[in-house]
Amino acid sequence: MAKKKSQQEDNLQELESVLTQTEQFIEDNQNLITYIVGGVIIAVVAYLGFSKFYLQPKEDEALSQMFMAENYFEKDSFNLAINGDGNYLGFLDIIDDYGITKSANRAKYYTGIAYLHLGQYEEALDYLKDFDTDDLLLAPIAEGAQGDALLELGETDDALKHYQKAYSITDNELTTPIYMMKAAGLLESMDELEDALSLYEQIKEKYPTSTEGTNIDKFIARIKIKLS
Repeated sequence: MAKKKSQQEDNLQELESVLTQTEQFIEDNQNLITYIVGGVIIAVVAYLGFSKFYLQPKEDEALSQMFMAENYFEKDSFNLAINGDGNYLGFLDIIDDYGITKSANRAKYYTGIAYLHLGQYEEALDYLKDFDTDDLLLAPIAEGAQGDALLELGETDDALKHYQKAYSITDNELTTPIYMMKAAGLLESMDELEDALSLYEQIKEKYPTSTEGTNIDKFIARIKIKLS
C-alpha cells in the first residue's frame, strides 16, 4: 500500500514538474506566442475577407459572363464558344480574366472538349490536363477525352492508360461502360485479345442495359472466334 502511495506521489510530482515547465515556457515566450496567435487570426480574417469581398463577386461575374459561351458549346458552335463573338466572352477569355475561379477551371474543360471536336488535339490535351475536378461524371469524361485526343495523335499506349483510368475513377452506368468499351476496342486492335475479352465480358455482366451492354455479344463472339 505504501509502495502504491509512493508511486502516486511520484506521478504527481512529475505532473507538477511538466506543468511548471509549460508555464515557464509560456512566460518566457509570451511575445512570440502572442505574435503567432495574432498572425493566425489575421490570416483567417484576411482569407474570409478575400473570399467574401473579392473571390465570390468574381465567381458570380464569371458565371454570368460564361453563359453565352456555354450556349454556343451546347449548339456545337465550338469556335464561338472558345473565342467569343465580339459581344460575349469565350471560354479563353473566362480563363484569362477569371483564372482563380471555379468557372475558369470549368472553362478549361469546355475548351478542351471544344478543341477535341475541332480536331485540334494538342490544344485539347493542354486544357483537359489543367482541368481539375472531383465530379464523378466530369472526371471520367475529361480523362476519356484525353484518351480520344491521344489516340488521334497515334499515341496508342497513352490513350489506353487514359481510358483505363476513366473507367476506374467511378463505377456508374453512364460513363464506365463507354470507356471500358473504348479500352477493349483498343486492346483488340493491339491484338491483346484476352484482355479485350475480359472487358467485354465485364460489360455484359455489370452493365447489360447500357448501350454498350445491349450490343456486346457480337464483340464477345468475334473475340472468341479470333482466339479459337
